Amino acid sequence: MSLDPRQAPPADRPSEPSPAHRAAKLGLVLALVSAVAFGGSGTAAKPLIEAGLSPTHTVWLRVAGAALVLLPVAWKHRDAVRRRPGLLLGFGLLAVAGVQACYFAAISRIPVGVALLIEYLGPPLLLGYVRLVQRRPVSRRAAAGAGVAVAGLACVVEVWHGLSFDALGVLFALGAACCQVGYFVLADAGREGDRPVDPLAVSAYGLLIGAILLTAFTRPWDADWSLLTRSVTMNGHHLPALVPALWMILVATVLAYLTGVASVQHLSPPVAGVVANLEAVVATVLAWILLGEHLGTPQLLGGALVLAGAFAAQSAATAKP
Repeated sequence: MSLDPRQAPPADRPSEPSPAHRAAKLGLVLALVSAVAFGGSGTAAKPLIEAGLSPTHTVWLRVAGAALVLLPVAWKHRDAVRRRPGLLLGFGLLAVAGVQACYFAAISRIPVGVALLIEYLGPPLLLGYVRLVQRRPVSRRAAAGAGVAVAGLACVVEVWHGLSFDALGVLFALGAACCQVGYFVLADAGREGDRPVDPLAVSAYGLLIGAILLTAFTRPWDADWSLLTRSVTMNGHHLPALVPALWMILVATVLAYLTGVASVQHLSPPVAGVVANLEAVVATVLAWILLGEHLGTPQLLGGALVLAGAFAAQSAATAKP
């Protein structure tokens, strides 16, 4: 006896992706774009620094230019200034001015890839902050990842040779890593409490406040801005100085911040942070191709360890008390 066709089981059909799955996929794409965009900042800035623009004036150009572009976003979210002024000030001081100034000072003395790899000790340092300051336990996997990252740093700077790289440059890069801890802590604080702040507002006002702070300390009016009308050299090739300057502002800052902040809205912060570790890989590859900064085997091995340790430390779930 044949079954009634109306009672036959439906044919297998491919299930439609859920909204959460689509959001996660979009978030991953945005995080990748952000990592690639951020990764080009040092490569774009170094020719300007080598042409005579100081690291502090270069970072002012980057932050002030991006703040100008994002002024409409800041105006739209102007109520954030009244609700969380301390958060916005701290983010501008540490996550914008501190990170960028320390990083650009570092790349003026050591290779771009090395500076960024050291900066990416930030995630393991964040675990130390969580454990020692916030008094929250962390998982063994996270602690092991932090240890691997520190071992990788030792290889990057070749400590067995008595610090092959410029010591002050390494200290500046470590300063950038410490300021990166402030970035994670303050970004997380912006989502908490009874007065949460839109991440776009945090980024826009962070850049605006960072630009104001840097203006007070860098005295940009003392810089020779006519340099931007001339040519700079990148790995033996001449190009207009405006090209790396605009790339640094529009791509490595505006696009990087907007896509990075948007990615956190679709991914959890730890996942977005893991993807952001690709910035170090992108920066090293671009510096190798565009600047001719060739790293030796110890630096490449150490860089891989830093990335692996940061990945493990940041992706490991923080143990609940």
